[in-house]
Amino acid sequence: MDQAAAKPKSNRKYSWQNIKKDFKKNKALFLMGLPTVAFFIIFCYIPMGGLLMAFENYKPNLGLLHSKFVGIANFQSFFQSIYFGRVLRNTIILSLLQLCIEFPFTILFALLLNELASQKYKRTVQTISYMPNFISMVVVAGIIVDFCSSDGAITSIVSLFTGSNQNLLSIPGYWRTIYVVSDLWQGVGFGSIIYVAALAGIDKSLYEAAEIDGANRAQRIWHITIPGIMGTIMIMLILRIGQMLSVGYEKTILMYNPQIYETADIISSFVYRKGLQESDYGYSTAVSLFNSVINFALLVISNGLSRKFTESSLF
Repeated sequence: MDQAAAKPKSNRKYSWQNIKKDFKKNKALFLMGLPTVAFFIIFCYIPMGGLLMAFENYKPNLGLLHSKFVGIANFQSFFQSIYFGRVLRNTIILSLLQLCIEFPFTILFALLLNELASQKYKRTVQTISYMPNFISMVVVAGIIVDFCSSDGAITSIVSLFTGSNQNLLSIPGYWRTIYVVSDLWQGVGFGSIIYVAALAGIDKSLYEAAEIDGANRAQRIWHITIPGIMGTIMIMLILRIGQMLSVGYEKTILMYNPQIYETADIISSFVYRKGLQESDYGYSTAVSLFNSVINFALLVISNGLSRKFTESSLF
């Protein structure tokens, strides 16, 4: 009995010694990772205590611990409101458009870059395509607003076909097209970096062998290139599905207006209006929590399906 009791203690001591030894050996790596760990603890985990507001009629002067507890009343109010169907529908449609258009287009762009023979031309194209990603969202939204105004450049081109100089951002039917196209312009180059890196890891001898066997360029892409990055594609797809309802509010609130709420209002912009403009903190927190729970469920489901059918998964 004494030996059995001493064994777990010995194992714990041995494990702690291994940790100390590993820390001394890789001290620089641990220190480099410390800011990242601190960032997630401070800005992601500690603020999760604020989720208590979702179950309260939160008043800033009373604080989290003294505000009136209302249970799931905020959730019920959201589900029964006239806005629930609108913001959920708009968010899902916009997310599906991003998933079905932006996601494959990013992969296609990476494949096209990989086929460029001239390294100088390839680097030039990459640099130009990356640049829009580093432009402030406020500046990008300002450019879009100006170009789509009644006398803007894009409106002038559209008017050649429609005969109308109406502000494009005041027409609900144009909102999603403008949003997705501007997203492509700003993010497709930067988003392709991961796929370009994955393509660089494919064994070049496979292409040489396929060429000797008579495979043309399209066949080499289909049978070597795409299978070679399929693991990366699936991981990125899982992450993208896990963010289905997390369409960013910044671009939306900078570009939309009450005339197009029926099409442009999404969950994140609705949370912004309720929380910051109307100061209904409990209600907005409940909506945001609902959004996060759905995203988490989608992440788990997509990860499970990917692990089952492709053997690629996050966990």
